[in-house]
Amino acid sequence: MSRALQPDEELVELDAEAVRTWCARAFDALGREREEIDAINVYPVADGDTGTNLYLTAEAAHRAVEAVFAASRPDTAEAVRAMAHGALLGARGNSGTILSQLLRGTATVLADGCDGDHLAR
Repeated sequence: MSRALQPDEELVELDAEAVRTWCARAFDALGREREEIDAINVYPVADGDTGTNLYLTAEAAHRAVEAVFAASRPDTAEAVRAMAHGALLGARGNSGTILSQLLRGTATVLADGCDGDHLAR
């Protein structure tokens, strides 16, 4: 059975539980920092919602990963695909769209392997 990765634990190969943990932590971090990101937003227009858009996109990715875990015991590729797909469907604004495309690229590369070399690509 999978377990949560501890903050000081070294990860040798990315697994589904690590993807789940990363999604949860990214969502939490953006929740804490979104107002500050909104306040410094200047590109492409100073509309003050970049942090909120990133947060909402990360929330959609996190929910998609949790949904795949609730339905089955996903492998790493399934968890990463769920994360990318959730982010795409929940993308808000330019920043959310960019984030979803970064996650899509990550999912594409990790479909071929989940070691450090693949993650670095």
